[in-house]
Amino acid sequence: MATFGIDIIIADDHPAILMGVIASLGDAPSIRVQGCASNSTQIAQLLELHDCSVLVSDYSMPGGAYGDGSSMLSTLKRRYPKLGIVVMTSVNSSLVLRSLLSQGVRCIVSKSDDLSHLAPAIYAAYSGGSHFSTTVARVLNEINDETASFDRVPVLTDREVEVVRLFVGGMSVNEIAAQLHRSKQTISSQKNSAMRKLNTERDGDLYKYAVEVGLVTTGGLDK
Repeated sequence: MATFGIDIIIADDHPAILMGVIASLGDAPSIRVQGCASNSTQIAQLLELHDCSVLVSDYSMPGGAYGDGSSMLSTLKRRYPKLGIVVMTSVNSSLVLRSLLSQGVRCIVSKSDDLSHLAPAIYAAYSGGSHFSTTVARVLNEINDETASFDRVPVLTDREVEVVRLFVGGMSVNEIAAQLHRSKQTISSQKNSAMRKLNTERDGDLYKYAVEVGLVTTGGLDK
């Protein structure tokens, strides 16, 4: 009789994190790691080689042909609609979490939380359920807090969030356009639209806002 198992791929551009994730799944024998990737190109290659049910992926993982973040997830969900996805991230920003939810990602684990959240998140992704680690759940609860004044919260589109994240992370408009496969004019328009909504006139103010909402840290782009 066949043994139940969930075949997964793990993606992160830090080898130490990959090792930690694999070690944390040692007590879950039904979860079988079929391969590890460090960018979106390698993810796509592994998905072509292996019939996997769940992808566990970092959110910010530059360098691949399909970008990272929202752009990468959109491509993967379009090409592999049955693939369960667990996102690991240090970007505990309400903007990013809202974007993930709008893309249908319902299993999110913050890297600031214990890795024990990964196994239940994988099981949830496999079964079409939801799982949020402690920090993610707290941020989402704050978003949904009925006492919050949403009128004061600028609402950026998913694409505007992605452009701002990449720009404050150090990429130029031309580089963002190349990674997201959009025109330079489109990227400039989305950046300017975000700045208008945020009432910022200078790039320095945009970076300051990104730090305040958790898109980046003072040390650079969060992983």
